[in-house]
Amino acid sequence: MKEIMIDPITRLEGHGNVSIFLDENGEVKNAYLKIPELRGFEAFCVGRPAELMPILTTRICGVCPVAHHYASVKALDAAFGVEPPPAAKKLRELQYMGYLIYDHTLHFYFLGGPDFIVGPDAPIEKRNILGVIERAGMDVAKEVIKHRAYGQKITEIIGGKATHPVSGLPGGMSKPLSEESRSSILEMARSSLEFAKFTLGMFHEVVLEDPRYASMIGSQTYTMRTYYMGMVDDNDNVNFYDGKIRVVDPDGEELTKFEAMEYRQHIEERVEPWTYSKFPYLRKIGWNGFKDGKDSGIYRVGPLGRLNAAKGMSTPLAQKEYELLFRTLGKPAHGTLVFHWARLIELLYAAERAVELASDRSITSKDIRNTPGTPGEGVGIVEAARGTLIHDYRLDKDALIKDVNMIVATTNNYPAICMSIRDAAKGLIADGIVNDTVLNKVEMAFRAYDPCFGCATHYAIGKMPLEIRIFDNLNNHIGTLTRGL
Repeated sequence: MKEIMIDPITRLEGHGNVSIFLDENGEVKNAYLKIPELRGFEAFCVGRPAELMPILTTRICGVCPVAHHYASVKALDAAFGVEPPPAAKKLRELQYMGYLIYDHTLHFYFLGGPDFIVGPDAPIEKRNILGVIERAGMDVAKEVIKHRAYGQKITEIIGGKATHPVSGLPGGMSKPLSEESRSSILEMARSSLEFAKFTLGMFHEVVLEDPRYASMIGSQTYTMRTYYMGMVDDNDNVNFYDGKIRVVDPDGEELTKFEAMEYRQHIEERVEPWTYSKFPYLRKIGWNGFKDGKDSGIYRVGPLGRLNAAKGMSTPLAQKEYELLFRTLGKPAHGTLVFHWARLIELLYAAERAVELASDRSITSKDIRNTPGTPGEGVGIVEAARGTLIHDYRLDKDALIKDVNMIVATTNNYPAICMSIRDAAKGLIADGIVNDTVLNKVEMAFRAYDPCFGCATHYAIGKMPLEIRIFDNLNNHIGTLTRGL
């Protein structure tokens, strides 16, 4: 059996590689996405003071620290039995919208977008942000840089730091928002709204109106019928900061809706010997291997998961685009490449919601923290840019961490990402013919999810399972050493 390696895979957060196995006829038998990183946060956070967790866990990732910060803060709200004042909740959500603005912009223009704006079969040296600038022009590049910076500036004003925020505390926030800062954020949010509308317009023109891409989006190579999960508000609209978790089946019917503290009743995790990331699945349906369909508990989160799991968006322009997506593709939409469209709808929502929150003068209230109670257990859930993020803490009587479990956005999607890569490889490779364009199209299957493998690996079992593959100077595989496998 012949093995084709894509190592390293590119344009993602973190590290990974793909092994594609061909049979004697050159047809794909299977493919694996392996994540070689191991961070072990679940282990080394044990014994530390609980109040350090919102600071420690932002170091999991430099791309989505805001999501880890507020998943952690919400877990401590619950663990100490305290509800933040309304102004504190608004500040947290406004900061969160800044995070979504810079994160979704990053993915479209730097990571996933080059495959469409430049083209999946363009020379490899062009499939990057420099190729995007060459195609779209320097004026667009300046707008991209400016609005990524606006998102980070909003995070810095409210969070204290642009990358690793420190302002969230159990029961509220550490500092109020001044009128001057509110006005500054409102101006940046309004500008970001115009930028989001421009970006969606570009997506329509470059991708949706191009028959080649429309064909790819609708092809079986990039389609899976899975369950979908996302946070919703009281009207079952998408919400990133607060609400219940809703799960729908492959036909779009609600399977369940649950509170954060109930997640263990609905999500189970398993491990495989060839990767350091875990594989979550729906407990009620069960694990039935790497396959889609109603009898498989594999689900998807992130932009497509959220839009499929919800009944709408709570802001007018995002709602209009939401309706167009499902009127065009049907609901639920099962195409993996539809993640890109869904992500830009969320970018529009984040900018609209930021304008709403920054226009609310009550957000400058100085009543921003309530007193925490006695320590116990708490679960915090937010919707990270990449999907549902769960922090679960158990504290002792001295408020030291006894136990930690994290189910990170990319971890939720890991089973589906593996299947997407396998199915893309099977659909694109025939008779053993493989070239750079084919392998890039295989990579497009994981890029759609915007995976962050640095975030995804926290499990530690006391010793690190390890496989070392040995090659000679002609790149021939001559041996393998293993430990703990």
